[in-house]
Amino acid sequence: MKLSDYISLVCFILALVILWQFRGILLLVFAAIVLSIALNSLVRRIVQRFQMRRSRAVLMALGIVLIVMTLFSVLVLPLFANQFEQLLALVPQGFNRLDSWVTDLAENPPEWVPDMVADFELPRLNNLIEQFLNFSGQFFGNFVSFFSGSVVTLLQGLLLFVLTLMFLSDPKAYRNLLLRLFPSLYRRRADEILTKCEWSLLCWLGGVSINSVFVATLSFAGLFFLGVPYPFANAMLAGLFNFIPNIGPALSAIFPIIVALSQSFSKAIVVVVLYVFIQNLESYWFSPMMMQRRVSLLPAATLVVQIFFANFLGPIGLILALPLAVVCKVWIEEALIVDVLDKKSPTSSSAPDVPLSLAADTQPAVEVASGQESG
Repeated sequence: MKLSDYISLVCFILALVILWQFRGILLLVFAAIVLSIALNSLVRRIVQRFQMRRSRAVLMALGIVLIVMTLFSVLVLPLFANQFEQLLALVPQGFNRLDSWVTDLAENPPEWVPDMVADFELPRLNNLIEQFLNFSGQFFGNFVSFFSGSVVTLLQGLLLFVLTLMFLSDPKAYRNLLLRLFPSLYRRRADEILTKCEWSLLCWLGGVSINSVFVATLSFAGLFFLGVPYPFANAMLAGLFNFIPNIGPALSAIFPIIVALSQSFSKAIVVVVLYVFIQNLESYWFSPMMMQRRVSLLPAATLVVQIFFANFLGPIGLILALPLAVVCKVWIEEALIVDVLDKKSPTSSSAPDVPLSLAADTQPAVEVASGQESG
């Protein structure tokens, strides 16, 4: 290796170290890009529908979002908070009933249970709960510390809002700025990959939103039919946790199962069957039907990505694990597999370099991780 190669390697390592130190800000920037993608899609629809200027379309889109958030805060949030508070009050009753059931089973085992199994001493439920809480406290301790700082959370939310508005106001300029970071011969190809990233993120965001509404609706109907207390709060939790695959559905089933235990053990079993049925129906029927063009991620790879981002990037990393995985998947498939490993040189890479100002006249400019410019 030449001296210039060593210098380049050292600079690359230093750049990675600096980026790691500012990983929190970079995650907020990525979250702002994802939000700007969703809002920009709405802006493009408004422009195409009403044939108005982009600035007015942006204001209309922000007004629609503000109205929806206000209605949600007035109509839905108070009911959910009230039911969730009462739901937490029933949790100790469910644990006490389960503890008494385990104790009775250990002291008076059924006749059909073999003697060897009957002599086996079941651990006390309180000990199991204590061990589980210790483990969860170690694993999710950074989550508690993150959300306990209300001032920091407020400032991060304000920064996220401001960045989203900046990206939404002039996405083409930020898009061109990002493309300047790539070599000149690869800018057109990078532009294509960014377009695929935008489409993949939109498919994921729209698909997971529809799936969450579907899961919440079925959860409410099933729990209401079974007579489980506070079905609205449990359904809201099921819909919100559905944004976190693998881990989310299991977490959303904890509260209704514990509440059902406060009534009877058989009802808790029925609730478990209900949630398993809903998740299988969503995974194998509704999701493939509604998201035929979605980004497919292997379940094991998704779980590994969630654990990785949760441990190294904190709670924001867990929330953004799926969109980060979608973007990484597109870049690995296109930039590494197609352009390097498959030895397929894109025609755009072999073409002479065209300045971005001229390229905007010959092909549709792509906004910040978004589709064509409509404004």
